[in-house]
Amino acid sequence: MLTPRREERMVDVVNRRQLGQVVLQDVHDPHNVGAVMRSCEAFGIQDLSIIFENQKPFNARRLGATSTAAHKWLNVTPYHSTAECLAALRTGGYEIVAAVASERAESIYEAEFTAPKIALLIGNEKDGLDEAAVEAADRHITIPMRGMVRSFNLSVATAILLYELTRQRQSHAGVDYRLPIEQRARLEKEFLARAENKHIRALQRKRELRGE
Repeated sequence: MLTPRREERMVDVVNRRQLGQVVLQDVHDPHNVGAVMRSCEAFGIQDLSIIFENQKPFNARRLGATSTAAHKWLNVTPYHSTAECLAALRTGGYEIVAAVASERAESIYEAEFTAPKIALLIGNEKDGLDEAAVEAADRHITIPMRGMVRSFNLSVATAILLYELTRQRQSHAGVDYRLPIEQRARLEKEFLARAENKHIRALQRKRELRGE
């Protein structure tokens, strides 16, 4: 059974979840996806959308080691079409911010992340975002580079962007960027259910190892 301390921690985590989400487009390496999941969980971003338009979906087991089980606490939505994903974001009232070094890209040091619902759109390791995604974005954001290498690993770039988004939000006193109360209530129940299911699976594995 869950201990009161464990339940208290889950409630605290839910109350710290913030609005927004990360969107990954055709990422090839599941380890990168797992690392992004770990950053989302750490910064309190509950929702992650993964577009598999030109990439086969990953098996959840391949994400476990890199994400350190973060994937078990996130809401992950797969899409088979970039257009479908972006349409859903529009319907949900998101400002779509693409990570791309374009002519109209804002430096992370100058950009403001003040919109209540921001979707950070991140491309794959080889080509980045495709042209359709870049054109559809409301804004472009870039992390200025000072070295010979011209880009970060996508999971590192995502962590940097989430850090800056969180930092700016914490500096806006009086503005609540947390999930709405009713959404937090639902998520709290989901977390308790996930933890209980995890506990049951652990007991089953122990019984199997004992040959029961």
